[in-house]
Amino acid sequence: MTDLHGRTHRLELSDQSLREWDAVVLDVSEDGIVLDRSAFYPGGGGQPPDEGVLLWGGVQTRIVGARKGDDLRLIPAEGDPLPPHGTTVRGALADDRRTALMRTHSALHLLSGVVFRDFGALVTGGNMEPLEARMDFNLPEVPEGFRDRVAQACAVEITADRAIEVSNLPRDDAFRTHPDLIRTATNLLPPDLEVVRIVDIVGLDTQADGGTHVSSTAQIGRLEIVKIENKGKGFRRLRVRLVDAI
Repeated sequence: MTDLHGRTHRLELSDQSLREWDAVVLDVSEDGIVLDRSAFYPGGGGQPPDEGVLLWGGVQTRIVGARKGDDLRLIPAEGDPLPPHGTTVRGALADDRRTALMRTHSALHLLSGVVFRDFGALVTGGNMEPLEARMDFNLPEVPEGFRDRVAQACAVEITADRAIEVSNLPRDDAFRTHPDLIRTATNLLPPDLEVVRIVDIVGLDTQADGGTHVSSTAQIGRLEIVKIENKGKGFRRLRVRLVDAI
């Protein structure tokens, strides 16, 4: 996965701890603001986009989302002033939101890794908001004690403080070295994607993924399985939440 989207160098793909940076405005239109450098995650893979601000000339532009197209365009809050083309701005993410989403996204990878390892079920869908999420599995029947077994296994993996590492590999190398790289029932990787970004919970789970993550399972915090729902023949939905303390 390239760190470039259109004209924007995506800083968050290589440094997920970054919260502030300087950038130059390349374009401003009704479709949004294009920066030469940005750490705003634009959304994807079930993870919603970041929010934050651009600071320039003593004023502030709130950023409430992003649009992905030929360029990565940041969406300003309605009525906020817009920085002119060529302006140097200071970008800043809403730290609490980003950190919560990183924890949540990592928790879903941990959950899918546990369910695949212990029950052989693949992911059929999912979505997240800060500190709560759902994940669907192709599980024909719910084994006895499934909820408690999954919750306990997740707790063990969180306590184990496994490292969560990010790397990039050419597509062919990625699938040769990681044959179980796709944990979804349908392969969602674009066929023309030449470099695959890999998120590895070391010793538990390795997946192709473009989102943001914490650096170890201990940083996820306590994971609770709130509910298991039957979503039709062979499909089960797990609703989870994180206790907001690490």
